[in-house]
Amino acid sequence: MGIARKNQSIQDWITQQWVILFGQRIDNKNYQWLLGPFGGTNGIGTKFIEQLAKDESLVLDSQRKNRGLLDSILNLGLPETELKRLSPEVIDFYENTSNYDLQLKARWNSIFKSFGLLVRMIFSRRIEQLNVPIQNLEEGSGLTNEIIKLHDSKTNEVKRTIWLRTFKSTGQVVYSGVYETCSLPNKQICIKAIFPLPNGNATIILSPKIGEKGELILDSSGQKIGDSGFYFLLRDSKGQLWTKFIRSFKDKLVVSCENDRITAIQTLTLWNLKVLEFKYEIKKLHTIE
Repeated sequence: MGIARKNQSIQDWITQQWVILFGQRIDNKNYQWLLGPFGGTNGIGTKFIEQLAKDESLVLDSQRKNRGLLDSILNLGLPETELKRLSPEVIDFYENTSNYDLQLKARWNSIFKSFGLLVRMIFSRRIEQLNVPIQNLEEGSGLTNEIIKLHDSKTNEVKRTIWLRTFKSTGQVVYSGVYETCSLPNKQICIKAIFPLPNGNATIILSPKIGEKGELILDSSGQKIGDSGFYFLLRDSKGQLWTKFIRSFKDKLVVSCENDRITAIQTLTLWNLKVLEFKYEIKKLHTIE
């Protein structure tokens, strides 16, 4: 059995050991679709971006003005018949994400609110990651919206895309994640969001489809390893890789446009019970070419 790395906080060691005990060991060769960058033990936040660039010998791309989570919506591999139904405004958001302003609203299921507070107190503030609001946000809170591209200095090819979102009012990091596409073992192309954690990460793999009204639906409703879903990954004290698939946790995002207004509704559920709902109001900035 693997042992989590020493010389880290006790709460991180316990959660990592839980992944080892109840998860499974994996290897680099057969799980490339799942693997992604791991965080260090001295906080995540913006420190992770600097460390990632150093570890992978990448350079921050400061020249590109319009930066998107996707270079092209075609990266999702959806059939042409579906893409024709997808809202042009939603396509523009994903291809030019940095050109938009975000307002976040949040509504908790009161049953899980204390759990969210506990996670924030024990983990989020300390590691500067996943600082989700604990109070319901009915009026909305402004978020910074920064797309960071790391590229190879020799080929100029973009290797990593990072979406950094912080509260404008406090500067607290809400999410600092690496975004890319991956091909599952069944060949389905999905969006992969990687949130670095100490000695590991939390990875959410979302399968895309187009709804009846032209909305983009991203869903992590898989049932087993190899499907879309929520995964914890880590490297133990001997350098071995482990993962735990959390089948009971689901993440669903619906991005739509109505009357020229883009909204994204993100619903998190646990054991089929709604835990938390985020509503993003997305407004395009007036940019000067």
